Amino acid sequence: MSNTTDQQAELGSFLRSRRAAVTRADFDLPELRGGRTRGLRREEVAVLAGVSVTWYTWLEQGRNANPSRQVVDAIARELRFSGAEHAYALALAGFGPPVSLDRDPDRPVPEHLSRLLDGWSESPAFAITASWDIVAWNRAYEALYPGVGAHQFGRRNLLWAVFMDPYVRRMLPEWSTDSAHFVGEFRVDYATHLSSDAMKELVHDLRRQSQEFDEVWTRHGIERFSSRMRRFHHPSVGDLALEVHRLVLSDDPNLHLIVYSAVPGETDTAALATLIETASPPR
Repeated sequence: MSNTTDQQAELGSFLRSRRAAVTRADFDLPELRGGRTRGLRREEVAVLAGVSVTWYTWLEQGRNANPSRQVVDAIARELRFSGAEHAYALALAGFGPPVSLDRDPDRPVPEHLSRLLDGWSESPAFAITASWDIVAWNRAYEALYPGVGAHQFGRRNLLWAVFMDPYVRRMLPEWSTDSAHFVGEFRVDYATHLSSDAMKELVHDLRRQSQEFDEVWTRHGIERFSSRMRRFHHPSVGDLALEVHRLVLSDDPNLHLIVYSAVPGETDTAALATLIETASPPR
């Protein structure tokens, strides 16, 4: 399989970041000049993975090396990638799911999806595209995030809201941790949608306008989505702890559903119910 120029560049950048992050003692290697204890030389990675130094250098430079799956597996093994990092590298090397096109902003959300969202009347829920644009939501989600309908398409985006909307930042008491999770999860989607103009524009704009995003993005953190507890502080009802879930529509895989549900013993379900009761119908 072959990968695109954008994927080659991203793979090279990712490999450099992971090579620089490892601890030399874990490989029984001595410190580098100046007492540096982290990072491997390119030639050291090449020897470990069983490839030539020149070829590995081309790979990190984003040149058209077209590595085999066996080589990617070897590099992932020797640099001790996590499962998510390994899958990310495979996707960038052209061994991931098919790349999808941007969703037409004028394309209506399927009626059955709207009905499904409305059916979760007690759980804030919304739908996002591959580039994380929010294209539909229910009344409960608008109660949690009243400003969602005020943003234009392209800025009504989950990642954009996390870094650029002061309301969302104030609503996430664990913002530093949560925002890093968001970026790591987004980057997994990014690997298989590098032909998406919307995705590239979003990352470019965020890196230019948010130093915090740029710093997190540069670290190349990779994280598969997992259901977890997310804590909110809502200005109307105070603290809420909601479990977040992500679902994929089998008939439209580029649309994902995000659902927040109350967990008995972890959150005041009465407070969530009160919040939803006061919400306006979604736009």
